[in-house]
Amino acid sequence: MSQVKTQIKIGELDDFIENVGKVVEVQGHSIAIFRLAENRFRAVENRCPHKQGPLAEGIVSGEYVFCPLHDWKIGLQDGKVQAPDHGCVQKFDVAVEKQGVYIVI
Repeated sequence: MSQVKTQIKIGELDDFIENVGKVVEVQGHSIAIFRLAENRFRAVENRCPHKQGPLAEGIVSGEYVFCPLHDWKIGLQDGKVQAPDHGCVQKFDVAVEKQGVYIVI
């Protein structure tokens, strides 16, 4: 059985600074949104699996964010923690239409 996906507007393109995380609360989810180069967006749950560090406050490098608490490296494309650490965070799809930015739930 497939689930119906919904797009929820979370802001305008100009509301997001490149390589700086922003937290949005959507349907009970705390989500870290990242605007990368060339207006690409990535979204993951806003908690590191290690000690629940706020990923939106982490340092962005390419397609990765580094947790601000203990420097765990997490892939923004797939939500996977990079070795030697392990774990994952939930990933969310993001859509950009004209100037609007939408999270897909």
